[in-house]
Parts: sequence; structure tokens; C-alpha cells
Amino acid sequence: MQTFRYQAISPDGKKLSGIIEAPDEYAAVARLREMDAAITKITPVRGHNQAHSQFTTGKISERALSMMCSQFAVILGSGMPIVRAVELIAGQTQDKTLRQILQQAAGDVASGLSLAQSLKNRGKNLPVTFIEMVRSGEESGTLDVAFKRLQTYYDKSFQSKSKVKAAMTYPVFTLIVAAIVVVIIMVVAVPAFTTSFSSMGVELPWITRGLIAISGFFTKFWLLLVIVIGGGIFAYQMYGRTEKGKLFHARQRLRLPVLGRIGLLKASAQFAGTLSTLLSAGLPVLQAVSVTASILDNAWIGAKVTGRLSDLEEGKTLSFCLDSAGVFPDLVSEMVRIGEETGSLENTLDMVGVYYDNETDLASRKALSLLEPIIICILAVIVFLVLLAVYLPMFALYANMG
Repeated sequence: MQTFRYQAISPDGKKLSGIIEAPDEYAAVARLREMDAAITKITPVRGHNQAHSQFTTGKISERALSMMCSQFAVILGSGMPIVRAVELIAGQTQDKTLRQILQQAAGDVASGLSLAQSLKNRGKNLPVTFIEMVRSGEESGTLDVAFKRLQTYYDKSFQSKSKVKAAMTYPVFTLIVAAIVVVIIMVVAVPAFTTSFSSMGVELPWITRGLIAISGFFTKFWLLLVIVIGGGIFAYQMYGRTEKGKLFHARQRLRLPVLGRIGLLKASAQFAGTLSTLLSAGLPVLQAVSVTASILDNAWIGAKVTGRLSDLEEGKTLSFCLDSAGVFPDLVSEMVRIGEETGSLENTLDMVGVYYDNETDLASRKALSLLEPIIICILAVIVFLVLLAVYLPMFALYANMG
């Protein structure tokens, strides 16, 4: 695909300008003529594709998306034309990636493309939930309402993740300190004592010999350990990027003690909250479930839900599909069944999402509150064993001297 910058005149006499992507100049001209635009100038943009491709790899934070959606909701609600709104917000957005996407999308919208299609073409890394909500808002004429719902959705997601990060700060710090202490003991302290033990001429107890052997291994083969551990992490990450690897890793994470339950609670909250947001925007159930399944953090759960979409196509209820998938807690499908029977599926899913958000936060806090004393206990045991290994030979020496 090539990129062209154009100037044209619309059927009502307005001047248009922007950029358009097409296989060649003839195709670009044909696309513009389909919009009944009289072309006055069209030129290829050299190097634009490379810059654009490089640009769209940047990650957009949920905080930036939330702020942008809030601005769109207010500005569009005031009645400002969509092209002017996109240009205005592009100039105010702090996120560089998002700003350039909006700047490019403004030209596309001015040329006649919908905002959803423009954002999809320009922002390859924008969430599919975001694109579909914008598309639904445009089709229903309630774009400002769609952006308001998106702001609420991303605000909740950002706050939930921020709570987890804040709660993990101290345990992670404690774990790092513990690891540093262990390395210093093994690499610095134990070798110093080993020299003293050699001059004592006493038989060392098994715990001391074991500690010296472990310390010697760390000292001699530390580079090999770094290579092996680093290589293992690299291989794990590379495998995790494949489709098979994503599913395998996601399945194994759910089998972990404590963390597996937290992952399931989080997936339940994400599924219910996202689906509620999409349904409230007017998306059909089948499309909303498909989009929701595709953006779940746990790929295995997403794949299981996607595998039951055929049931929805055959006219079966969503609660039946969730029961058949067998991945969510029973409460999710039961609440969905109640929502379907009462005609309040969106509100029911929203309540389910809030409930599991709270459950995820509570379970995470409990797990982290247990992790801190466990780390401290492990560190205390290591220090105790080191002291025992150091003092036992001394006691043996004093006994021989007596």
C-alpha cells in the first residue's frame, strides 16, 4: 500500500485535504472519485509508510484512552463537527502515539471515511473493543454516548490494574532484597569463612560442607547460571508469542495455586464488564461476545468462549454457551441466565463485572498479605542455616581444644 496526500473539492464546494492509502495512484484517484470529490492535487508521500508502520507499534495506555474518550464525549456532546473534534483532541493529546493516530485520522474523516474505519486503518494497536464501540456509536448516532461508556470502561480497568500494582510494590521490593542478601551471602560471606575453616583442621559438619559446595558452585558457574536462566526466560517468552504457546501458558497459569484462582476471577470480571459495555452500545450479542473473547487477557479462556460462538449462531442462549464452555464460575452463567430471562442482560453483566472486580482485588490482597511473611520466613531460614553452618565448626574446634 502507498500513501498519497490529496486536495479536492466536495460536491457542495468545500475544500478537502488529507491522506489516503491505496495500491497505486490510479486506485487512490478512483477512491476519491467514488466520494464525488473533484481532485485538484494528489502526490505520493515518500517514507510515510515506513514512519507510520514504525509509529503504530507504540503501546497506548488505558489512562490515555480514558482521557481521550472523556474529551470526545464532552466535545461531541456540545455539537462540534466530528472533523473539528478530532483535530482539536489530536492537538491536546499528550500521548505521542495516540496524537499521531488522531492527526492522520482527521484527514481520513475529512475525506469521507467513518471515524471507526479511520482509527482502525491508522491505529493498528487500538483495542478492538474501542473500534467496535466507536463504530456502533456512529451507526446509531450516539457517538458521544459511546465515548462516555468507553471512558467509564477504561477508567475501571485502569483503576483495577493500579490497585494490583500498588499492592505488589512492597512484596516485590522484599523479594528483590531477599535475593540480593542470598547472593551476597553465597558469593562474599561464605568464601571468606571457607578460608578460615580450612586452617582450623577440624572435620566440617555436613551442613557446612553443603553450604561451601553451593557457594563454590555459585562462584565458579555464575556466568553459566545467568546464561541458562536468561536463555530459559527468552525461550519461554518466544514460545509464548506463538498461538500454541499463548494457549499453553494461559492454561497453565490457571492451574497455579492461588494465582490460578485470581486469574479466573480477573477473567470473569473482564468478560462481564467488557460484554456489558459492548451490549449497552447496541452491538448484537454474537458480535459482542466475539469481540469480548478476542480481547481477554487469558487466551485459553478466550479460545474456549470463541469455540461456543456456533451455539449462539444456532439460536442458543448465551448462558447455555457459557455453561458449555465450562471456563467461568457457575455464578457467571447463572446471572447471565437471570439477565436473559428478565431482559436486563446489560445491567446484570455490569453487576457481575463489579462483583468479580471486587473479588479479584480481595483475593489479590489476601495472596500478597501471605507472600510478605513467607518471603521473610524463607530469608530467616536461609540466614539461620548460614549461621548454623558457620558456628558448628567453631563449636567443634572449642570441644577439641577442651
